[in-house]
Parts: sequence; structure tokens; C-alpha cells
Amino acid sequence: MSTKKHTDIDPERIPAHIAVIMDGNGRWARRRGLPRLEGHRRGYKALKNLVVNAADIGVEVITAYAFSSENWNRPAEEVSGLMKLIRYAAKAELNYMKKEGVRIVTSGRFYELPQELQDQFNEDYEETKNNNRIVLNIAVNYGGRNEIVDAARSAARMVVEGKLSPDDIDDKMLSGLMYHPELPEPDLLIRTAGEMRVSNFLLWETAYSELYVTETLWPDFSKSDLYVAVADYQGRTRKFGKVVE
Repeated sequence: MSTKKHTDIDPERIPAHIAVIMDGNGRWARRRGLPRLEGHRRGYKALKNLVVNAADIGVEVITAYAFSSENWNRPAEEVSGLMKLIRYAAKAELNYMKKEGVRIVTSGRFYELPQELQDQFNEDYEETKNNNRIVLNIAVNYGGRNEIVDAARSAARMVVEGKLSPDDIDDKMLSGLMYHPELPEPDLLIRTAGEMRVSNFLLWETAYSELYVTETLWPDFSKSDLYVAVADYQGRTRKFGKVVE
């Protein structure tokens, strides 16, 4: 196990935005003979710790893939349990997040979520909207393709209404129609549990993100794992399609 410390990280090259695919909750639970939902419960605690640890080193945004638009296809009992757990976590941790200076926002088709979850997230947003230490962007009922489709629909409506010419549609314009254009694009995308795919997550925003995959299952993801990921990121040269000598 790594022993990376805060002092091993260059404070001048901290990624502003880290996106996380929190994979491995089910496997973590299965290996311990526990229900899958216990793995998800431990997973949300790992996210809570990540947000604070990331804020401590100067990360500005964490986007966490909490529930994908494809996750509705899981067994109904698991989906119901996940919705209840997400609402519980959003309510139970609100005061802690307020104290830690975390601003909470969401990404995804919010209107399709259960009303009580929408209400809780609206409360979280209102209670934390003036916080400025770090942003926690919770991707729930989120799909990267859905986000691009929603942006395209918004552009199409603007064209029909005569507010926009089709020739004015470019990548910069579409970027402004994504769910949170005010947030910087992710510098670093972390995926746990060793899976080598992006799973329809932030397809537009991660075009030039650095990828870091670890075998660590999400509930076991610790402060030292975060430091290893950031140190790995800092050891790379970001090219953005250019030739860098």
C-alpha cells in the first residue's frame, strides 16, 4: 500500500476538478458476505471523506457518479434502496457539508427522480449555495449521452425560436448548454475497481481529462489513494492534442 503524504504532492499543480466513477461497492460487500446496499452505504462514507480530503489539498470540484441513467435497469429492490440511501446521505450529511464549506449541486435528469429526493437536493443546494471551499457535483440519474442530447435539444429550440443560427452552433456554444458550464472541465478522472471504461460519464467534459484507474474498491478508497492518484496526475504532461517537447 502506498504511503504518499500531502507533502509528496506539488501544491502548485493540484487538479482543479476531479471526477470519480465510484465502482466496486457490490464487490466489496460480496467479498464480506454483506448485502449490496451495505457496500453502497460504505461507499457514500468514502465519498464524504474524499470531498474533505480533496478540499484540504486545494481541489475545487469533485464530480461523483452516484447513479447513472442506466442504473434504473438494476433489480427494483436495489434501485429503491439506492434512492433511499442517496436521500438519507443528502439529509444526514448536510450540516457536516455546510460546516466544511462544501457547495452541493447535481447533474442529471433531476426531474425524473423521486419527488422526496428532488426536495432534499433542493434543500442541500439552498443551504450550501454560498459555500466556496469546494463544490460537490453529484451526478444522479446522469448519462453523458443524455447530457449531450439535452444540450442539442436546447440549441434546437433556440434555432426554432429564431434566437440562434445553426451556423453559430460550435463546441464552445454547446459547452455552455451542458448541465454545469460554470464548472471547470475535469482535469483528472478516477475510476476504482479496475474497470477500464468510462461508462457514459461526462463524455463531453472529459475529452482531455487524464485517466487514473485503480484496483481499489470504492469503499476502501482512502486519503492515501487520493494522494497517489494526484501524484500520478502530476507526473504526466498534458498535451491537449499538441506536440510537447
